[in-house]
Formats: sequence, C-alpha cells, structure tokens
Amino acid sequence: MADVIDSEVFLAFSTYATIVILKMMSMSFLTAYFRITRKAFANTEDTFTAKTPEEKKKMLRVNDDVERVRRCHQNDLENIIPFVVIGLLYTLTGPELSTALLHFRLFVGSRFVHTLSYVMALPQPSRALSWIVGIGVTGSMAYHVLTIVLRL
Repeated sequence: MADVIDSEVFLAFSTYATIVILKMMSMSFLTAYFRITRKAFANTEDTFTAKTPEEKKKMLRVNDDVERVRRCHQNDLENIIPFVVIGLLYTLTGPELSTALLHFRLFVGSRFVHTLSYVMALPQPSRALSWIVGIGVTGSMAYHVLTIVLRL
C-alpha cells in the first residue's frame, strides 16, 4: 500500500482530485454571490438586509441566474464524487502514468469547460460535449478497474 501512495500516479490523482473538489466547493461561494447580487434568497433569515416585511417577501424568490449556478453545482456533485471514488480505485490498479494523466487531465478540463458553459449559458453542444468527455473518462477508468479485478 505504501508503494501506491508514493507512486507518481497516486500523487497525480491526488493533485487533480483536489483541484476538482476545490472547484466544486467554490460553486457554493458562486451561488452565494449570485443570491446576494440578485437579492434572491431561499430562507427568510437570509433576508436580514431588508428593512420591511414587504422587502423580505420580495427577496424570497427564485432567480434564473441563481438556479443556473445551483444546477451546475448539482452536476458537479453527480460527476466529481464518482470520479474521485473510481479514480482512487483506478490508481490502485497500477496504470501507466501517461494514461492516468490523460484521464485525470481530460476530466479536470471537462469540468471547467462544463462550468463555464453552464454559468455563462454558452450554446449547446458545448456543455453536453464537456459532460460527455467527463463521464467518458470516469467510465474508462471504471472499465479498467473492472477488467483488472474481474480479469476480463
């Protein structure tokens, strides 16, 4: 196990997994920014800047920009967590460093393109293609793990 942790593949995975996890966490701050700048809150206690009850009610609303960022964050949760789990298993199979780096870099790049496409509302198929690349990378790593474990 110590050999795996000291391996270049594991160190690369740790780096790229940390990058996408931090990116995913930053979406919370982006959501908060959009909520504050758009004055669109989900909870009454978040409207503390309002001076009157009418102002508070006006701030309790759904905003398209906030929802777009929230959906992007949700998509990160649905894709980054499986990447981290499967990527960890993938590193335990002893893949070639160059192949592993290709997987990790493609995934990280696809998530950043996906976020930019989603938040900036770029025309399709930019968001769809970036999602397909990311899910394809995770699927490729999962296939590699299964072929090693099941000796396919």
